[in-house]
Amino acid sequence: MEKPRVLFVHQEIMPYLKESPMGIIGRYLPQGIQEKGKEIRTFMPRFGCINERRNQLHEVIRLSGMNLIINDTDHPLIIKVASIQSARMQIYFIDNEDFFQRKFTLTDRNGDYFDDNDERAVFFSRGVIETVKKLGWAPDIVHCSGWFSSLLPLYFKTVLKENPLFSETKVIYSVFDDDFPGQLNKDIVKKFKVREMTDKDLEFYYEPDYVNICKAAVNFSDGVIFSSDKINPDIEKYVVESGKPLLKIRSMESYIDEHNDFYDEVLVSESVLSE
Repeated sequence: MEKPRVLFVHQEIMPYLKESPMGIIGRYLPQGIQEKGKEIRTFMPRFGCINERRNQLHEVIRLSGMNLIINDTDHPLIIKVASIQSARMQIYFIDNEDFFQRKFTLTDRNGDYFDDNDERAVFFSRGVIETVKKLGWAPDIVHCSGWFSSLLPLYFKTVLKENPLFSETKVIYSVFDDDFPGQLNKDIVKKFKVREMTDKDLEFYYEPDYVNICKAAVNFSDGVIFSSDKINPDIEKYVVESGKPLLKIRSMESYIDEHNDFYDEVLVSESVLSE
């Protein structure tokens, strides 16, 4: 019997970024799931504050070189990789000079969110998809963590649903306490919309604040995880009313077992995407 395959797409992973609850889960959950007998791949953005020399990142030439067009502009896709030897796992990094060379993550030195975070999120999601295609690796589950990965459920359930590599893939979205103020650029729909997406699919993106983009991610997910003690109440209510399979992490001592059991539950359940 083949091992179930889990694709982790994380906004933050230790030790590449400063320690945070999201980064801790990003670091140890994939390792724990691998040790439970599942096959994994793990992705994150190559934010410019990541020290490439200290963390021994290097470019994977065979995966790099594609251009992704966003808002009528070509952006070269660069794929880098690093290994966490003690965990026997690799981390793939999505990189691009326009979006990820600045020495910060999602905010500038003054704590203000970057105006192009919408395009950065689009590039990151599309970069993950194109790289997994090149790897020829068909995931049984895609687990997206953090709002920066929130476009992936939409892509998997619209653009990719007929792709043989992904047609059976289940998507799980983890909600954290990572609200951002205001909205993303209101032109975001123009930057990622493709013919496979209907107006109904896109309804939440016309007012792209934190709550709406998370609601959209929930709509296109087969299961949802509350990964923080504090969850935006609007999102919490929306998830509960959706009837989707839901995991509320009870303990950091048992969260790997909880995730592993939840993956197995989602894999055998019928898809319950919102109509």
